[in-house]
Amino acid sequence: MKHCLFFNLILFFFLAPFDVISQSVDYTQPGDFTKGIEGPATDYLGNVYAVNYQEEGTIGIVTPDGKASLFLKLPNGSIGNGIRFGGKNKMYVADYINHNILKITTETKKIEVFAHQSLANQPNDIAISDIGVLYASDPNWVTNTGNVWKVTKEKGFELLEGNMGTTNGIEVSPDNKKLYVNESVQRKIWVYDITNTGFIKNKKLFFSFDNYGLDGMRCDNEGNLYICRYGKGSIVVLSEKGVFIKEYMLNGKKPTNITFGSNYETFFITMADRGCIEAISNTF
Repeated sequence: MKHCLFFNLILFFFLAPFDVISQSVDYTQPGDFTKGIEGPATDYLGNVYAVNYQEEGTIGIVTPDGKASLFLKLPNGSIGNGIRFGGKNKMYVADYINHNILKITTETKKIEVFAHQSLANQPNDIAISDIGVLYASDPNWVTNTGNVWKVTKEKGFELLEGNMGTTNGIEVSPDNKKLYVNESVQRKIWVYDITNTGFIKNKKLFFSFDNYGLDGMRCDNEGNLYICRYGKGSIVVLSEKGVFIKEYMLNGKKPTNITFGSNYETFFITMADRGCIEAISNTF
């Protein structure tokens, strides 16, 4: 029988060694998702969505009590990667097979192409600003290069920067003034200023790591940036000034992306090597 998330977190807090900063618990069963588990995103009801539930080309939904099930199957051979919400029932999904950003109305499960770009390598992770501008990372894993795109309904994909390193994790700061982009292979995180029209300028190196890969990223409500350390099995937290705050250790070694619960007290991590979602309380 699966224990509830809260009980597992409390039990770990009292039994874990004091030199462990934090440790995750399983939010879903290992193997519920494929090795391609990614996303993830949280809706206004606290449901967590992630791609590739049981088979490639699907999206799974996990209720607040940790029950996972199939939400829908994508059409036309599409396989999703990053997921973001742009409103209560408006979900955006990066479709790396067909070079699309898909828009899904969660109430009706209606799926439509929001934007298409045949020149994109593979839309990977996405972020969204308060005014509805989407930003997409676009890695080329063969050449270890990548692009960053601005995506809107009116103008589709607009190239912001090309010929970067292997672009992967991407995030907009809570105040909508900064865009963070990481390069997985090069292990660097860059920060840009976002203009009033949604374009970017003033690129600066935000942080650089000496080892392991980088994957998805998310900001909490205070502007701290949480980064998936692919291969190391951890989440590193940096302040908005680029200062190391702490590191959370995971059960698996290959975290692909992260999302917060609706109150930011818990965050959820998709794990490629375990095919499941792990969870960590952010309150201890």
